Amino acid sequence: MDIKGNEIIFEDDFLLVINKKPNLLVIPTPKKEKYTLLSLVNEYLQPKRERAYPCHRLDRPTSGLIIFAKSIESQRKVMAQFREGKVEKRYLGIVQGRFKKKRFVLKGYVKPQRKSLKYAVSQINCIKSFKDFSILEIRPLTGRTNQIRIQLAEIGHPLIGERKYTLAKNWPIKFKRVCLHAYYLKFRHPYSKDILNLSCELPPDIRKFFEERRLGFVFK
Repeated sequence: MDIKGNEIIFEDDFLLVINKKPNLLVIPTPKKEKYTLLSLVNEYLQPKRERAYPCHRLDRPTSGLIIFAKSIESQRKVMAQFREGKVEKRYLGIVQGRFKKKRFVLKGYVKPQRKSLKYAVSQINCIKSFKDFSILEIRPLTGRTNQIRIQLAEIGHPLIGERKYTLAKNWPIKFKRVCLHAYYLKFRHPYSKDILNLSCELPPDIRKFFEERRLGFVFK
């Protein structure tokens, strides 16, 4: 089942986990946009007399897994796991350029717009590298705003489609949005205490990227 193109991955009386489609805000900005994932989820929950409380965020262009709680208490418990670094997050990203290293860690301070410097750590696994682009699995160990995008741009390998954190415009690989997909989450259920291992498929635009290049690439 999905909510206007956003697939429901998990749902019970306490949580709802969605595979967010790209180019959709999770919550409104100060501009007070009416069409967001939160508004769509609340519309879906309204007949059940339930309400959604977001536990974390993804950038507008980023696709993938988002956790919503169905009560403030559930939200508090899940957000505490994020804050304490107990949630395992994995992303698929496609970046400009060829990587020589297979595995490495990015550490350092990042500064999202209008915010103070924050220390950020991300584990990188280069799954496959080609002449003009590389396919990465990224595991952020901290949860800074735009952390992955900033760190990859700073080492000269911005995500394809990146415009905000790179000044260069002549990258060889083009993409209509930032090519980043949050495909996996592992966390503890706030009430049953079961460990939830949740994953989702790649969105159509990334699948099309692989198909057009005849890579025969299946991400697991």
